[in-house]
Amino acid sequence: MNDSGDDGGGKAGGVTRRRVLLGGGASVATVGGAKALYNTVLGYGRFGMGTNLEEQDLAALAAERLVPTYEESIGGTRVRLAGDGIVVDGETTLSFDDDPADVEELDSRLGFGGRLRELFADAAAVRAGTYAFEFHDPPAFFDRMDDGEPRPEVVTAIRTNWDRTVDPGLVGRFAGVDPSDPAAVVEGLVGGFREHTHYDVPRYLAGSIEDNVILGAADLRQYFEDAVEFEALLESDGTGIFCWELVYRSIEALHAVSPARQAAPIAACYVIDRRHKHAFTGLLGAIRVDDGLRFPMTFVDYTHTTMYDDFRLTGVLGEGLDAYNDRHRASEIYW
Repeated sequence: MNDSGDDGGGKAGGVTRRRVLLGGGASVATVGGAKALYNTVLGYGRFGMGTNLEEQDLAALAAERLVPTYEESIGGTRVRLAGDGIVVDGETTLSFDDDPADVEELDSRLGFGGRLRELFADAAAVRAGTYAFEFHDPPAFFDRMDDGEPRPEVVTAIRTNWDRTVDPGLVGRFAGVDPSDPAAVVEGLVGGFREHTHYDVPRYLAGSIEDNVILGAADLRQYFEDAVEFEALLESDGTGIFCWELVYRSIEALHAVSPARQAAPIAACYVIDRRHKHAFTGLLGAIRVDDGLRFPMTFVDYTHTTMYDDFRLTGVLGEGLDAYNDRHRASEIYW
């Protein structure tokens, strides 16, 4: 970020960035050690306190807000989920209690190529709860996606937010990979964020002062905020960024291409850890195997990949991408 003025800090309402940090520096030093311990060590199940992704009932958390919505054009015909069924072209309503053979006949007659049949079967399974989540580290997640029949229609229905909101070309430029290959995008974002951003330590310190010293009496983080949309990031080599902004960008990138066009259909989600005031990204795929509908999931953390590079810690801590471990926990999952 570019500071201005003789004091080296951007000004807003008589407040400068440097004054914010220097004014609260001593207090942050006092509370900082305890806060760092609280945020980085405690609450993940160590010392008998807290929990983590490996111990949690993640299936219950993932299902809590999983409410499929679907409104797409298939061959020029509008198809949408509505209550206990599917509405086709605003006229024909299919109930999830209908005979699947009738749905298949309609799919064939309309020339939908099986898309209506698949949507009906999978949405009915979600409604009835006859599906299962699976949890893997990122490499095993993508391997698992090759074990069954991909189900892009239900993935489309699960993408409740941020679906196809950014130009795939922007994602390709930022990540340096084909945006239709989600495995490549997951890895490519690591380099993109490292090249164009850094973890916003000044904003973190301002937030520590705001939360722990002045107890929310003023919004100090605002003086450190930069534009973090993909267009802005591509024009910069050093934008300060926070965990939730990294999650938003990663979801947008993974949703830039429709599931039907992806090498493996993926829906991404926002995972929040309220205990540690942290957020990271979840990935979900959908496959049909012999015993039914499966939703493989994994978790990645671009805050860690960015910070570890900023502080030259990758040689000690690794790349930091894998978040399905005992150093992450989830309070809620938002689709």
